[in-house]
Amino acid sequence: MTASFSQARSGGERLRAILAALLKAVKRDLRSVGSFTGNNLFIAGLAFLVLKDPGVFATLTGFIGMVVFIPLSADPLRALPRNRLDIWPLSTEERRLLRILSPWLNPLTWLIAAMAFWKHVTVGLWALAGGVFVIGFLLPSMPLARKGMWRHLPSFPGPLNHLIRKDLRKTLSTLDFWSGALVAALSSGFRLAGLLPPEALLPLTILVILALSTYTQTLFGLDGPGGFTRYRLLPLRGWQILAAKDAAFLAVSVPMALPLAPVAGLAAALTALATGHYASVNHRAHQPRWRFSSGISGGASILQVVAMAAAAASTHAIPLLLVPCGGAYAWSTWRCGRAWEREQVG
Repeated sequence: MTASFSQARSGGERLRAILAALLKAVKRDLRSVGSFTGNNLFIAGLAFLVLKDPGVFATLTGFIGMVVFIPLSADPLRALPRNRLDIWPLSTEERRLLRILSPWLNPLTWLIAAMAFWKHVTVGLWALAGGVFVIGFLLPSMPLARKGMWRHLPSFPGPLNHLIRKDLRKTLSTLDFWSGALVAALSSGFRLAGLLPPEALLPLTILVILALSTYTQTLFGLDGPGGFTRYRLLPLRGWQILAAKDAAFLAVSVPMALPLAPVAGLAAALTALATGHYASVNHRAHQPRWRFSSGISGGASILQVVAMAAAAASTHAIPLLLVPCGGAYAWSTWRCGRAWEREQVG
């Protein structure tokens, strides 16, 4: 990119070099979107599709599409370092032209424009899609986003405070969190309005935890190689490192389930962690930010979904069954923590 830019002499050549680099960045982002096919939400939808219930599949994939739409709407110019863009020798007219042309490198811009001329698309649907696109386009440029929205998270008692806050920030930078938050917000709104029947509380609670659960299979995915080096230097046991990550997950999942079926939500969250520890410790994979988490395999995801649903349903009927769910979680944390320690020594 730098070499091609420095070799470009005319304004047109400079703009073409920048736009070509931006196009490569957009294509790279589009390829990374396919990670949702390994997400528990999508796998559960496929299971319902196989069971001849396409309505559930359409609903779950619709939630995925709504959440994915926002990061894909990002301004292509955000792919360029701001300091580098400021020092490039571009005239005012060239910068203005770059600002006009760069949004059209995003395929969603063409989609929104096509919807405006498609007669079968209602004005309301077009306005909704356009509004979501504008939010995704402008949100990263707002002052709060530039300063870091998650810097002022609350502190937690105990020596794991900074680890929990770090992992909480990472959890909030996954689309799993935002899909779960969307389901929880809609469900809570319907319940406050008196439009949610009592028999819907359990299924919606399972759906909320289901949206979050895939992240438990890749708890180390956002740490990177430097993160593992820091973990080796910390005077902490393996179970403590896992517990810090689990506390961050519970800090977002339990509040989402509170307006619905909190006991069932806690049981499902503990079960998701208990079944996800093994995958996190033994099958580490890089997890991009602002994308859906991807499980290690379809079989592991199906097992996790079935175990979560069974734990939620059983504790919803008999709250005392939360105790064995907590025991299974504690045993998984201890055993996988020891496996993590052995791997670091080896």
